[in-house]
Amino acid sequence: MRLPNKVALITGAGSGIGQATAEKFAREGARLALCDVNFEKVARVAEAIAAAGTDTMALRADVSRLADMNLAVKHVLEAYGRVDVLVNNAGITRDATLRNLTEEGFDEVIAVNLKGVYNSAQAVLPAMLAQGSGVILNASSVVGLYGNFGQTNYAATKSGVIGMTKTWARELGRKGIRANAVCPGFIGTAMVCAMPEKILQEITARVPEGRLGTPEEVANVYAFLASDEASYVNGAVIEVSGGITL
Repeated sequence: MRLPNKVALITGAGSGIGQATAEKFAREGARLALCDVNFEKVARVAEAIAAAGTDTMALRADVSRLADMNLAVKHVLEAYGRVDVLVNNAGITRDATLRNLTEEGFDEVIAVNLKGVYNSAQAVLPAMLAQGSGVILNASSVVGLYGNFGQTNYAATKSGVIGMTKTWARELGRKGIRANAVCPGFIGTAMVCAMPEKILQEITARVPEGRLGTPEEVANVYAFLASDEASYVNGAVIEVSGGITL
């Protein structure tokens, strides 16, 4: 197992890539704190994982609120005494072209996808500094590298996440804390699969592998980066995209 007894806090763990990451980390031996703004969803995920034998807790938290994340981390420390891995997975979309993008739609995505990453890292940092170790894994996107039509707000957040990741890698590396970013391409989550069939066909036609990725394929990369096998990987930005950007 790659993550024996590691304590991992995963945001947005109620579905999609977050859920797949929780399930993968459980198989790798981690103890889990799963957080989501939708408590019913994340509680179901946590219950299923716990039933299979993994020490798992579910937490309701809105990553856009620092107070929520501080409270979530407080509960994790009370239960497990440490936080070894943070997976900043929570994210939303509010797509519109620049002409049609509202201030509300812009601010909502910034609050969750960018400030939420900052809030979660701020919340776990004191514990990681006290331990002298930790791993922060941030969900960016290929959209953050290359932009995407109708996603001014989303692309801005995912580019910003890369900038924060590289900054934290510089600041925290000597403290025993690694920070890396993962850039998924188009992954077959419920959100992506809800796109019109014509759009999905156009997307898959651009991917050299000719298909969407799976949440599990992203989770596999997170598991490697969270493990000691990646002990010299710091400040990296890793695409999991099937080569769509080639």
